[in-house]
Amino acid sequence: MVAEAAEPADHRGARAAAGAAAVRLGDIGDEGFDRNPLPIGEFARVLGGGIVPGSIVLIGGDPGIGKSTLLLQAALAVAERQAVLYVSGEESVRQIKSRADRLGARSGSGLHLMAETELDGVVRQIETLQPGLAVIDSIQTMHDAELEPAAGSITQVRQCAARLQAVAKQSGVPVFLIGHVTKDGAIAGPRVLEHLVDTVLYLEGDAQHAYRLLRAVKNRFGPTTEVGVFEMSGAGMVEVPNPSEAFLAERVVQAPGSIVCITLEGSRPLLVEIQGLTSPTAFGNPRRTANGVDFNRLLLIAAVLTRRLGLNLSDQDVFVNVVGGLQIEEPAADLAIAAALASSMRDQAIPADVAVVGEVGLSGELRAVPQLGARLREASKLGFRRVVAPRSPRQEAAPDGLELIAARSLREALDLLLAKP
Repeated sequence: MVAEAAEPADHRGARAAAGAAAVRLGDIGDEGFDRNPLPIGEFARVLGGGIVPGSIVLIGGDPGIGKSTLLLQAALAVAERQAVLYVSGEESVRQIKSRADRLGARSGSGLHLMAETELDGVVRQIETLQPGLAVIDSIQTMHDAELEPAAGSITQVRQCAARLQAVAKQSGVPVFLIGHVTKDGAIAGPRVLEHLVDTVLYLEGDAQHAYRLLRAVKNRFGPTTEVGVFEMSGAGMVEVPNPSEAFLAERVVQAPGSIVCITLEGSRPLLVEIQGLTSPTAFGNPRRTANGVDFNRLLLIAAVLTRRLGLNLSDQDVFVNVVGGLQIEEPAADLAIAAALASSMRDQAIPADVAVVGEVGLSGELRAVPQLGARLREASKLGFRRVVAPRSPRQEAAPDGLELIAARSLREALDLLLAKP
């Protein structure tokens, strides 16, 4: 293994300012950060309300997921009021202009395009133009001439990001970096950049589906619980102000194996359809396929259904799918998965006006979920009349027009959901 060249001792712009002095905590004012508005509401929500001057933001995601499109749209929106610098190390300025035209760019836009990979030229342009926003697409293409390794190496990526961070802090220009991810999902190697930047955002989604989720995993200027939802279209990334309605738009009611789950993405409640299918296996070992939910949770729920409820799945292929390409990580979807499988196994539809939420334990008990009140309000807003949820010592009050049905166990919940009319 060949070691990369060490970083030079002189960090130029990253060097601390001479004469800097410590400040007493009591002498620091209480005013918050001034934010520049960002007309893309879902993007601004995830950032914490807008763009903080002098901040440096890293956006990662799989290739082709829409990172460049989203940031070009943000650059065009900000450029309506102030100058914006968009630097691309992968495309020519003509290619960027063609993409901007498809996104509806105006001829009088204040967007300045630059095709450059040498970091010195990029830094000089930022210091000269003093834009309201600078976008670097991508940090892996930038090259510092004083370092020997090729562009994209860990040393180059780390040093280029450090210099851009220093430029952002000294000039007050917010800098957005696009970062490519490795096979295991890390940006430019294991946590190389995340400690250098103020905010880390990930754009997630399935390339086979139109919906994209923008979520923060680090944010020094706002919460990390907000999630922005977009839909990829021919006109770029379109905001989805009511994602629950979008995820349920194509739902077929009164279909066995279908149920609506109230899940949380960050602090945002979403209603999504979960589908379950059981089918007699044609092979010796039955298949278990999970799309959008954790595979191990599916195995756990199948075992509980078999052991605690006597629902024999040992000779059944089991499939679970979350409609819309959403990936559900929280165990609050357990009850929905179990209900969808039981509904398919019995070939009996669950009423269309019922939504569910709850975590399933190994004994078949239902465990409480966080922020039940917010989940109930979202279900009521979309017209659901009943919600089956775990019984809690401090039961939430349901909104007007919504009946909250509490159940202690999975058996009790399924008896309620699959009761004969």
